[in-house]
Amino acid sequence: MYCINCGVRLADTEKKCPLCETVVYHPDIIRGEGEPLYPENRMPQRRPKSKAFHGVVIFLFLIPLIIGFLIDIRTNGDLTWFGFLAGALLLSYVTVALPWWFEKPNPVIFVPCDFAAAILYLLFINLHTGGDWFMPLAFPVMGALALIVTTVITLLRYLKKGRLYIFGGALMALGGLTVLIEFLLKVTFGLKMVGWSFYPLVALVLLGGALIYLAINSAAREMMGRKLFF
Repeated sequence: MYCINCGVRLADTEKKCPLCETVVYHPDIIRGEGEPLYPENRMPQRRPKSKAFHGVVIFLFLIPLIIGFLIDIRTNGDLTWFGFLAGALLLSYVTVALPWWFEKPNPVIFVPCDFAAAILYLLFINLHTGGDWFMPLAFPVMGALALIVTTVITLLRYLKKGRLYIFGGALMALGGLTVLIEFLLKVTFGLKMVGWSFYPLVALVLLGGALIYLAINSAAREMMGRKLFF
């Protein structure tokens, strides 16, 4: 077993930690009624991640970056596809590793940053390939999706009630987004609108409406809760 305060390994016979003198707590020991599980003022605390941990994470991202750079230079004599690799790694770092630098990362801040990084990466791809699809298609779609997701996360974080309303409205908004995507594909690439977006629109609107109905009707909500065991 281990000390709940400093983490040092303890022998089963020890009553106090030899390092910090914290009273030993073992989960298998039966405590008397009213006896605290942890010694007074010795509640275990979450330790911040060390600089060495962050250094290892950065090193793991640098390895494929350096290898990709050397391979691109060696095989092509110039940087041809390295920018795509670097952008993908940077996007992965921003979305996955960057929040680890903070003790309590706020998703309301990081989620818009993740979408902004993704939009910039798509812009780079568009410029590097000489495409003309970023402004008429990628930017409005990603912007709308970022707005929906950020709004949902913000409401869930700061509102204690109304989750069914939030999820119901989000599903309806996603249904509308499918119609926007089909329309923008027609405008950007001249594709014929065949109406495929109608099917996910109807399904998502019905699901969202059902959640909002459950939020309004408490009797129906309780009945669904009993049937679905939640």
